[in-house]
Formats: sequence, structure tokens, C-alpha cells
Amino acid sequence: MLFVFTPHITSRITYIFKHIFERMLGVNYSLTSKKDEWIEYDGPKMSYGKTPIFDELFFQQSPFLLATGIKKVHLETVSFDGCTAFFPVQHPQSAFPFDPFAASFYMLSRYEEHLPFISDVHGRFPATESLSYRFEILQKPVVNCWVKQIGLLLQQHFPTLKIRKRRFSMIPTIDIDSAYAIRNKGLVRILAGLVNSLYAMNRDDLKKRLNVLFRFEEDPFDSFEYQLTIQKKYNFRPLYFVLMADYGPYDKNIPYQNRPFRDLIKLLSDYADVGIHASYASNDTPDLLKKEVNRLSDVLNREITRSRQHFLRLEIPNTYHTLLNLDIHNDYSMGFASQPGFRAGTCDAFPFYDLEMEAETPLMIHPFVFMEGTLADYLRLTPEDGLNYIYRLIDEVKAVDGAFISLWHNESLGGQGRWEGWPEVYEKMIAYGLTE
Repeated sequence: MLFVFTPHITSRITYIFKHIFERMLGVNYSLTSKKDEWIEYDGPKMSYGKTPIFDELFFQQSPFLLATGIKKVHLETVSFDGCTAFFPVQHPQSAFPFDPFAASFYMLSRYEEHLPFISDVHGRFPATESLSYRFEILQKPVVNCWVKQIGLLLQQHFPTLKIRKRRFSMIPTIDIDSAYAIRNKGLVRILAGLVNSLYAMNRDDLKKRLNVLFRFEEDPFDSFEYQLTIQKKYNFRPLYFVLMADYGPYDKNIPYQNRPFRDLIKLLSDYADVGIHASYASNDTPDLLKKEVNRLSDVLNREITRSRQHFLRLEIPNTYHTLLNLDIHNDYSMGFASQPGFRAGTCDAFPFYDLEMEAETPLMIHPFVFMEGTLADYLRLTPEDGLNYIYRLIDEVKAVDGAFISLWHNESLGGQGRWEGWPEVYEKMIAYGLTE
């Protein structure tokens, strides 16, 4: 066991030490503020405070984890392991030139997102507002890098201390914003689409709609057979998020009562895990989400415990409070729409720490690394350039043996129109990620 002395044990210290030592490193450890007890201990031990006690493994502490509440923090930086780190320290005996526990907590708690910021048109925290973007570390899982170095240091000092061997994992996730582009939308919406094509005198679109409706062609968004083929070929289990909302300006899936749509959801659940895609409207009216969750639960006849926000409308902490109230314990919205990378500085799942209550919660946050729409629409990358970008991100996650979560849509995997070539990117991503 690793025995850790720190003069004051706070909720923040308890949270981040548990996450780093227990969840990430798999180290059996114990925290104490009793110096005499720590001195008498004859096994592996380290200290975390203002000054060392003897010549032990020592990490100098910044005041950040001793504080409570949400106040603006002046962040100073230091270079460490080839990138920027925060909360520098000065003691010559400190193992690192910064406080990795404070820096990790700052990133995982999304402290900066609790402070005032200028939101984008959808009320989201923009990537360009983040310190990771400003310091050019958004494409690096810095928390994982810091923890990896802590693990190496522990192994050097305590060769008998057991540290769990980590394994890289790949989790493709697919959002179903609209299961079909033309078919199964209900008579009114189908007729409206035909009328719009006629009014615009778009003969190609009209022909396409009629061919799909009369089943001479596949629906452009109906890529589900292709998805199942790829799953069986590479033997993996993806994760789907299904929009079950009422029709609205940003929520335009198939009506939840539609029988083919319900059958599709049941089929997918045989080969994958399925969660709720919380509607755009529910972020403004949280009561709507309960109705949407109940709809999906009714289709699958099981409890719904996973979610992702439609349009990635994540408002911290309000969104997380809503999810906790509905007993949803896994959320996959942690990522940016406009930039790939590591919004919370990590590729590992972590519990939401409620800064308002100064307490860890049961809600696990699963950060995704990129969305295909970010590469194609925001960065304007070709499929070939997008694939090379993805390879670099996979390499970053493999270097720390983390979890690589990607975000796709059934529309993009249909490969039609602007998505030509992207299904091939999807398959090559999976092949590359699953290669040892």
C-alpha cells in the first residue's frame, strides 16, 4: 500500500487522489493527515504539502485544492514533458515543477466552464475559450500524460508497489439525429419534402425522393446494414444515442411512435448499447428529457443509463444535475463541436465533481476525442486528410493506453453527398485502432 501524507484532507484532494491512484493507476493507497502515523509506516509512502518531511517522494502543493467555491484563478504555466502545465511550484525537492493534482483537478472539474464566458450561438462553451486551445494542448491528453509520469516515478521509487497495466480501447459511438432522410417521416413531412422539391424545381431531388419512397433506392441515411457489417467484421460493440424528441427547429428525428423506427432501435440494441440523445429543446426545458428517456425505455424495455446531448449542448453544472435527477450515470457529451481533442485534458472516464456542493457525484463523464462533423464541416478536411488527423489522435491515446471514443452519425456513414468517402474513413479508423 502507498501511504500518502497531506496536512489537510479536503474533498478536492480526496476526489483527485482517488481518481489518479485508484481509477487510473490501480494503486492501493491511503491518505492521512496524521504525521506520526505516516512516519511510523514502513512501506511505500509519499507526501503532498508545502514542504517535505524528510527526503521522501514529495509533491509540493499549490493552495488550489485547499480552497472551496468558484473564484477566478490566475493560472501560471510551466513547461513539463514537452507541453504546458499549470500551478507551478518552486521547492527544489518537489518531484514535478508543478502540482499535477491541482492541475488535473482543474481540468477534470471543468473549473473554467463554471466561470463567465462568451457562449456560441447554441449556448455552448467554445473550444476557443478553453485554456487547452490557448496553450495549444487541446490535442494532447495532458492529464493522462501527467499520471503516466506519476506512475513511472512510483515504480522507480517503489519497485514492489503494484500498478495496474492499462490497455488501449476503442469505442465508436453513433448519434441517430434522424434515422432516415426521406422514408418513415410521416405523411405531412414526406409531402412537404416533395412540394419543396417541386417548388424549387429541383428535379434531381424530386426523383431521389420518389425513388426512395417507392424503394427503388436506399434512403441516404439508412447505413445501418453497413454499420452491422463493420461491427461483425472487426468484432466490436459500438454505442448508439437515439433522439426521441418531439419535432422542433433542431430536433427532427423520425416520430418516436413510428413502427419501423422502433424496430430499428430494437435491432441495434441486439448488437450495441443504446442511450438517449437528449434533445436540443430539453437543455432549455429539462422536464422534456424525462419524457424522452421514458420513450426509449419503453421501446427497449430496460432502464436508460447513458446519454449524449444533441448539438453537444452541455451547460455545466445544470445539464449534469438534470441527468443525475433522472438516474443517468454515464454521459458522453464531453467534447467540442468545433475542434477535435481532449476538452477535459483526458481520454479516461471520470466522475463529475460538483463544485457547487464540493462533492464527487455518481455521474461518470466519458470524453470523446473527435466528431466526424468537426473534421468535415469545421476544419473542412477531405476524407484523406481527416483520416490522417484521426490517426494522430489515436496515436496520442495509444501512447497513454487510454480510451478512444469517436462520434459519428448514421448520415455520414451513408456516404452520400458531402459524406462521400467518409464510411471508408470510419472502417480504416477502426482497423487502425484495433491493430496492436
